[in-house]
Amino acid sequence: MKRLLLYFAAMVTLFSQSSCGYNGMVERDQAVKGQWANVQSAYQRRSDLIPNLVSTVKGAANFEKSTLEGVINARAKASSVQLNADQLTPENIEKFQAAQSQLSQGLGRLLAVSENYPELKANANFQELQAQIEGTENRINVERN
Repeated sequence: MKRLLLYFAAMVTLFSQSSCGYNGMVERDQAVKGQWANVQSAYQRRSDLIPNLVSTVKGAANFEKSTLEGVINARAKASSVQLNADQLTPENIEKFQAAQSQLSQGLGRLLAVSENYPELKANANFQELQAQIEGTENRINVERN
């Protein structure tokens, strides 16, 4: 009888420990999915700012066409690589990050070349968009880390 009671207590302890482990895994999975949603939200915000930036640049200066087209194409490519929390494999994340990095590089070139156009730098709308993009880039870095 004592042995049966001891066996029963051991089984109860074992099952309770395994359920705690499962709950912890579910909790961590939800945390990862929530953090990934924050990362995607920051990338989407940046992507949404680009059309405004492009139209401002087109309207304010006879801008270097190749730089502008590079940003437009990079945005299109980054938008085409969609990834949800259920598709988080190393290969998919690498593709997503490559597309986002290409967009970041294009934006960096656009903002660097804009230094050569004083009338563009003086445009209040451009300055505001530039500040928003810089803030969004900071958000992306915070969310990714």
